[in-house]
Amino acid sequence: MVVSTGAAVAAVVVAGVVAVVVVVVVVVVVVVVVVVVVVVVVVVVVVVVLVVVVAVVDGLVIGVVSAGVLKLMP
Repeated sequence: MVVSTGAAVAAVVVAGVVAVVVVVVVVVVVVVVVVVVVVVVVVVVVVVVLVVVVAVVDGLVIGVVSAGVLKLMP
């Protein structure tokens, strides 16, 4: 009886440890996925902002240069 009770306790302990390990692994995977998604979103936002800034600056430079060229032309 003692042996079977010990085996049952051991089985419950092992099952509990396995459950905890599975939960920890799932939580770690979810956290990693969330971090990767956040990083990708941040990179996309930064790239879009840079493209817009470059386009605006490029437009301003072209506007200033063309205005200067028009002033220089007789």
